[in-house]
Amino acid sequence: MKICVYGASGDRLRQEYFDAAYALGALMAENGHTLIYGGGQTGLMGAVGRGAHDKGGEIIGVAPKFFDEPGVLSPDCTEFIFTETMRERKHIMEDMADAFIVLPGGIGTFEEFFETLTLKQLGRHTKPMAMLNTLGYYNKLCAAMDFAAEGGFVAQSCLELYALCASPEDALRHVLCAEPDSSAEHSIFSYNKG
Repeated sequence: MKICVYGASGDRLRQEYFDAAYALGALMAENGHTLIYGGGQTGLMGAVGRGAHDKGGEIIGVAPKFFDEPGVLSPDCTEFIFTETMRERKHIMEDMADAFIVLPGGIGTFEEFFETLTLKQLGRHTKPMAMLNTLGYYNKLCAAMDFAAEGGFVAQSCLELYALCASPEDALRHVLCAEPDSSAEHSIFSYNKG
């Protein structure tokens, strides 16, 4: 399976985030899955790439040409696809992937998650989606989604299109077990709203 992983590019994060991202990349490679990601060598992107690389996994990096500067892109990718724009980058990753896992991240990661979720809600794909909720990072975002659904701004069924997962193992298990042709049936892993 080709799994697209979104995540932070910044390095000033707690070690637990890096450990979980690395573990996810290693698990993917150990189980014969291909990593598709933004090709960065820093942040959680770099960690997931290193995990996959250290276990001999196949890695496809996708990035716009203007990121091709020293220290930005990983040299460990099996294949690298350069694009002209960020929009083209997302389209290629979305198109190539069989599933998506979202690591903790900032604005760019949020945008990637919500665009992929919107496309799924609109029926443009039925690929499994999981959020890796390291240290409860996504609890408040999911609470905001619940609040929006309670107010009628988001369809309740939209909340069933992705899983909130506590560990790399849970995230990988979800995307492997979810049925791509029955996205409305996907379960949500529980999280602590308190």
